Amino acid sequence: MLRSSIRLLYIRRTNPLLRSLSSSSSSPSSKRFDSAKPLFNSHRIISLPISTTGAKLSRSEHSMATSSEPKSIYDFTVKDAKGNDVDLSIYKQKVLLIVNVASQCGLTNSNYTELAQLYEKYKDHGFEILAFPCNQFGNQEPGTNEEIVQFACTRFKAEYPIFDKVDVNGDKAAPIYKFLKSSKGGLFGDGIKWNFAKFLVDKDGNVVDRYAPTTSPLSIEKDLKKLLGVTA
Repeated sequence: MLRSSIRLLYIRRTNPLLRSLSSSSSSPSSKRFDSAKPLFNSHRIISLPISTTGAKLSRSEHSMATSSEPKSIYDFTVKDAKGNDVDLSIYKQKVLLIVNVASQCGLTNSNYTELAQLYEKYKDHGFEILAFPCNQFGNQEPGTNEEIVQFACTRFKAEYPIFDKVDVNGDKAAPIYKFLKSSKGGLFGDGIKWNFAKFLVDKDGNVVDRYAPTTSPLSIEKDLKKLLGVTA
């Protein structure tokens, strides 16, 4: 009994709330304690941070980030050879062949020649080639955009659009190429291996196939015709 009394006395002395109540109840002038009155400020309790609120915000932020991720080729804007923005949604309902090109590669002549042949044959059927010069492989595309366009159009009669020079690998890779690689990985990893890697895109902007640099453009004609709905 003595221990309990000592413990209670200690708690009263060390707890500010109990000490205040004790002194108030012992004072002759104090009013009777109103049990209906809250001991704590309800506003302060409500304003305390609650972890579940933070969790909801995190889910919301994650949802927003997910919704902003590109779903197709049409979600990208690129630069043309003159530095103007090109919204790729202008190519909706077209089948696309996207190629990283170079002017001084051992694959240049055969690829540029066959790309021109494919384009001439199917351009009226909803086919488009998007060429992106890249100098990451053996420094084989060192020229300016103007020089690259003049080379392709003069020597190989390229009538399809040739865009701004880009990186296709590494931290500085163009967003369009990050999307292409994540959509269709290569045989030995996602990275582009050399000049003239090819990505085939359907009429809905989805990447449906990927071809190695050594795959000739004419050898994918069968896949192209299937997407175009061409039987002849």
